[in-house]
Amino acid sequence: MKHITFYLDFISPYAYLAFEKLPEALMGHSYSVTYQPVLLAALLKQHGQLGPAEIAPKRDWTYRQVLWLAHSQDVNLQLPTAHPFNPLALLRLAIACDAQGWPNRYVCETLFRHVWQGGADAADASRLQALSADLAPRRDPASEEVKAQLKAHTQEAIEQEVFGVPSFKVDDKLFWGLDALPMLRDYLAGEAWFAQGHWEGVSRVGAGAVRRPA
Repeated sequence: MKHITFYLDFISPYAYLAFEKLPEALMGHSYSVTYQPVLLAALLKQHGQLGPAEIAPKRDWTYRQVLWLAHSQDVNLQLPTAHPFNPLALLRLAIACDAQGWPNRYVCETLFRHVWQGGADAADASRLQALSADLAPRRDPASEEVKAQLKAHTQEAIEQEVFGVPSFKVDDKLFWGLDALPMLRDYLAGEAWFAQGHWEGVSRVGAGAVRRPA
């Protein structure tokens, strides 16, 4: 049985879509999953990137695409009233629901659907209060212990060279994005391509030009 670490942030619509489609995409394979909440903004900062919603034309395209993807894949998705938003309350709530900071699938599902179903404000204080009451976390999401665990989860992801969400770590391989689910499925199936040096070979491709900051 293979073990998958699923790096996620509830702010990402692609992470939501990947979460919903993962069981279907990997149907028939034997695997286990650890859901690891991380702060996407910290990953982007580490690698000097802006998020899709921070680039105006890309923001509109991102929303159009995820709405189409949800429609085409039969996933219930409505955009929240404001995005991006500060996801720290949701990430800390997820971590607080487990003594070791590893939320189960039900907790992650509840938090993702809080954001991506219904079209409401994901950061609304009254909604967050009701959400916390429903999930009944084992620990205080505002505690220093929980905050430290989120930082540790994010730092571990950075050390594993995670640069975005959703990301999936299996063995020594990292798969990024909703569109990587078929590739992940092939790896779990033992597809011969992965043993032919293609994975490692890309690191030997030289950079013909490097863009310098203005």
